[in-house]
Amino acid sequence: EVRLVESGGGLVQLGGSLRLSCATSGFFFDEFAIGWFRQAPGKELEGLALISVGDGRRFYTDSVKGRFTISSDNAKNTVYTVYLQMNSLKPEDTAVYYCVVGWNYEDRVVASEWARLGREVFDYWGQGTQVTVSS
Repeated sequence: EVRLVESGGGLVQLGGSLRLSCATSGFFFDEFAIGWFRQAPGKELEGLALISVGDGRRFYTDSVKGRFTISSDNAKNTVYTVYLQMNSLKPEDTAVYYCVVGWNYEDRVVASEWARLGREVFDYWGQGTQVTVSS
């Protein structure tokens, strides 16, 4: 059974930082890509960052490049944890943030317009964690 458990959201002031965590389990990690999306009230889902687990390649969308960093930890072989370090936060970063997992065989995910396709390429979604940035 695939599990995604997110944590780390909360309230932060303008310019502050937060680190989100997503503990994943239940699948063969190397064949998958794991990423982060967010959705603000009244807005579309927005892809942010992605890591190809098998080779460590990382991808970012322009809206967060330079401010957000995706990283991972496989210290426990049965749990693969992905982090999203968010710096220089702005009120427009306020949203529910989701951890997502997609099967990346032959770069199915990373070679696609993954940030736009969302649920078409990511099969598993976390429950979401709220991030609120106050001004």
